[in-house]
Formats: sequence, structure tokens, C-alpha cells
Amino acid sequence: MSIAFIFPGQGSQAVGMGAELAKAYASARAVFDEVDAALGQNLSKIMWEGPEGELTLTENAQPALMAVSLAAMHVLGEKGVKLPGTITYVAGHSLGEYSALAASGALSLADTARLLKTRGRAMQDAVPVGEGAMAALLGADLAQARELAKAAAEGEICEAANDNAPGQVVISGSKTAIEHAVALAPKFGARRAVLLPVSAPFHCALMRPAAEAMREALAAIEIKSPAVPLVANVLAEAVTDPEEIRTRLVEQVTGMVRWRETMLYLKGNGVDTVYEVGAGRVLSGIARRFDGIEAKSVGTPEELDAAAAALAA
Repeated sequence: MSIAFIFPGQGSQAVGMGAELAKAYASARAVFDEVDAALGQNLSKIMWEGPEGELTLTENAQPALMAVSLAAMHVLGEKGVKLPGTITYVAGHSLGEYSALAASGALSLADTARLLKTRGRAMQDAVPVGEGAMAALLGADLAQARELAKAAAEGEICEAANDNAPGQVVISGSKTAIEHAVALAPKFGARRAVLLPVSAPFHCALMRPAAEAMREALAAIEIKSPAVPLVANVLAEAVTDPEEIRTRLVEQVTGMVRWRETMLYLKGNGVDTVYEVGAGRVLSGIARRFDGIEAKSVGTPEELDAAAAALAA
């Protein structure tokens, strides 16, 4: 049996996330306290009490989701689950890549929290509100999505941003171009096209100012070799070298999240089980669409106990 830990991205947040972990485990509470201290902000209060609009702000949602993932990881560690052990890879969707790096010891918890605060703020500030958009294309593959984006752009930015699973691609770019793409989508093989309720057009060329902000922020941070290889979003291949990781994290801001290929890479390298560590069940749901991969969620005390029983050395 070969196992990968995968870490959720933005959109998995919900008011109340992590509260059960903090109540049940002192080690989880310590993670939330450390994140609050690193940010100089009572983020845990926003996570547990809302309001939802404040939690959904990109600069809050990103470190908050990481905090839940790392709280779960600390509890697993306390229960005897160590990397590498049977865990052979880590991967994370967009911001989840930072959670994966923190979980594998490549980044410190405090540095990760501050990096994600910076990343969220920079991504939000890169494009004025209302000028960018994202849309999910259901039933279209990556080649169809790229053809659609090319047809819809008309001199503006319109790009494939997330290749999540067979028949599920997200496009990102200028609002008018994305709206045009939604209208054209049926002609390019999409069964359905849905505008997403996001505050900025992530993972496209409009994010270049945010990429430069992250280049500067990451230059000041120590990155160590992870305990197990990271399957990088922009490559869908494993990386372990700290300087390459630094480069890929900058590229990731504007680059496409190659999640479908990431899952295929894991499967092709012997992974038959993935554990989604943190809030929500988005990635475990996607993973079940790949034959030969079993997916489990690790976000509640009950799920943590079950995972620890299965994984502890």
C-alpha cells in the first residue's frame, strides 16, 4: 500500500471548521494559537464564529484552511503517524501546496501562515474587484477548454486555470472574456458552464503582480527539503529541492493547477490511497473519479482516529 496526503484549496472553507479539533485535542488548539500569533490576528475566532463573509476573504481563507490541515497533521503525529512511513507523496490544490509543504517539514507553521496571508492579499489586490472572473466547464476536457478560452479572449486574458478532473476544467481571466466563454461553452463540448463566486481571477496572467509579491516574500523564507516529495501543481511531478520548490511556488500564482495530472502521477507511481487532510471533501470527491484510487477524508476527530489506527507505525 502506498499513500499520499493531499491538502484542500480555497472553496473548502466553512464557518466552524477546526472547532471540533481544537476542542478535542490540545495539540490542534496549539496550532490555531500559533497561527493567530504569527498573523497578529484572531483568525481562529473568524474560523469558528464567522461572519462567513470575513472568512471567505482570500487573505483569511488561505491561512485558515492551512491551519485546519496542520492541526489535523499535528494530531496525527501525536497518534504515531510519521512521514514518510507509508506516506510516499504530498500534494495540495493551489494554497494547499503550502499546507503540504508545512506538513512535510519544508516550511515552518508560522512562515506558512504569513506567506498565505501575503499571498491572499496579493492575489486579491492584483485585479480590481469586478474586473476578473472564473468559470467551471463541466463535460469539457483541457484541450476543449483551451480552444474555448482562445476563442473567447478577443485580446483579453482567458486561460485554463485548474484542470481538476476528467470533464472538469476551470477557466480564469478578464470578466468580459470569461462571460463570453460561458456563452460559447456549448459549442466547444462543455455540457455546462458556471461562473464561480470568487473574488479574483486566480491562476492566470492577471495574477502577475501577485506572483512578483510572492517572489519577494518567498526569497526571505527558509525552505527545507520535504520529508516526502511534493507533487507540484505546475509540473504534476515530484520535487524535493528547496530552490526548485521556491521557483514553483512563484510560478503557481499565474500557472495552471494540474490536478488531474497530479492524480495520474500519484497513481502511476504506486499510490492507491489518498487522505485529504483538512477541511471539506472536495479533493477526496475528485479522487474517487480516478479508478484504482481509494480516497478518505481526515477533518473530524472520528476521521483522525480512524486514519491514525490505519496509518500509525
